[in-house]
Amino acid sequence: MTEQLTTDGRVARGDRTRRVVLAKAVDVASVEGLEGLSIGRLAAELSISKSGLIAHFGTKEELQLRTIRAARAIFAQTVIEPALAIPPGMARLRALLDAWVEYSRDRRFPGGCFFARAAHEYAARPGPVRDALAAVDEEWLGLMVEAITQAQDAGEIRPDVDAGLLAFDLVAALDSANLRSLLMGSFDVYDQARRAMDERLSAAAT
Repeated sequence: MTEQLTTDGRVARGDRTRRVVLAKAVDVASVEGLEGLSIGRLAAELSISKSGLIAHFGTKEELQLRTIRAARAIFAQTVIEPALAIPPGMARLRALLDAWVEYSRDRRFPGGCFFARAAHEYAARPGPVRDALAAVDEEWLGLMVEAITQAQDAGEIRPDVDAGLLAFDLVAALDSANLRSLLMGSFDVYDQARRAMDERLSAAAT
């Protein structure tokens, strides 16, 4: 029994350490990029032994991949899950868009959208990190297409509208607002993005 308690305590401490490290890692990477992550840096900033972090994550690439998964979980909790609680249709589609705007505008990650930052960094660099980022991007775009298709099924978007193209245009508006808000230090671009998306949706609506 004592051995079991000791093992359980060690596992719990390990889980806490990983959560603390990944919470710091997603914030750092959203500003400085995934390349800016290093086990040595995180160990120093969090006052954790470097050998301990190596035991948890092994390599820098594994740390990067785990950071992507942690960021995806935060994004899902912040943007996707609340919207999916709304019945399928135009209301759900708008909820996804509104939640994304607030996620970027409120700086859920200090550097704006984590995935926008990381994707620009790794788009031309083949390997597991780019593959992981591409999978998240495809998942998000696929969710948008699905939401648009559901709105078509509900009779709220015209059936002749190309769901893939509409999703592309909406996501492009979001990405543009995120980038320009950081570059210009202004939040006005989010209002422009909302107007652009409203016009696109109004044109597509039945």
